[in-house]
Amino acid sequence: MDWFLQSGNESDVILTSKITLARNISGIKFAPKMTKQEKVNVYNKMKEITPSIGYGLKFLDLKNIPLIDRQCLAEKHIISKNFADGKFPESALIINDDENIAIKVNGENHIEIIGIAAGLELSNLMNLLIEIDQKLETFIPYSYSEKYGYLTSNPTDVGTGMRAYVYVHLPAIEITGNIRNLSNMVSNLSLSLKGVYGETNKIEGDIYRISNNQTLGVTEKEIIKNLNIISNKVCQQERTARKFLTKNSIELEDSVYRSYGILTNARKVGLFESLELLSDVKLGVDLGIITEINDKKVKELYLYTKSAHMANYIKADKKLSETEEEIARSKVIKQILSKED
Repeated sequence: MDWFLQSGNESDVILTSKITLARNISGIKFAPKMTKQEKVNVYNKMKEITPSIGYGLKFLDLKNIPLIDRQCLAEKHIISKNFADGKFPESALIINDDENIAIKVNGENHIEIIGIAAGLELSNLMNLLIEIDQKLETFIPYSYSEKYGYLTSNPTDVGTGMRAYVYVHLPAIEITGNIRNLSNMVSNLSLSLKGVYGETNKIEGDIYRISNNQTLGVTEKEIIKNLNIISNKVCQQERTARKFLTKNSIELEDSVYRSYGILTNARKVGLFESLELLSDVKLGVDLGIITEINDKKVKELYLYTKSAHMANYIKADKKLSETEEEIARSKVIKQILSKED
């Protein structure tokens, strides 16, 4: 999980970059209509070729990965919640130890190649995934149309099969009421701005996901170029809004320190409450207002206050009730804040 705790390019605003490539094997029906034997064939073929792919990737039957660990991967947006919950039979995950490269097997498509990194790293991720994709294609024939491009189970992914994402922290744009204007600007470039759970309103501590809508009629480089352009504009707008907020410094300082005070002293903290509080604290740390903790510690708090990661952190031996989880979260927060780097 090193990548999650690192600071990347523009990481005061851009938390994470992610790219996925949806691929299917020629001659096999798409996922919704596959027979069990076809799923087994895809599973066995991917298991067979995994040692030849390289990149430190290991083949894991999804059923053999503990549920809590699959949920941790979903919390870091590496795999979907549905995939983590084991809703796809004969599925597997090919993943490296750093958890920044993965290949889903028998999910929404036969294969989905995933790359993820801290900060703004879209171009590097694209180059890495295309390299892996080309290597895979030497072992398996892809379902491909000269007219349309890569064929996928979801028609909206046909073409490049690429979905590119940046997860952005926009507290100042939220506070100044400019999120709708930003959403309109994003949509003009055939991109979308959503909450991380697919909602249009803020839902996880002022964190939004920007992604491409178009996969057909554009190249991978054009998708990444547009997303890089909008990412840089979003960074500029968020930083401008933050500069505006600092003009009333005492109000901003009071707000971020109130959130810091609740985090450090509360006896129980809910998940979404902690994300809202952490949003203020991260803003305070990024602006140099809160000096008691650093950016790495903020990242640890974001990671280990999520339900599955928190359960792993405290080595919970049973499912916690909502109240037990809130009490445990407050203790984890105190432990992280008090430990030396």
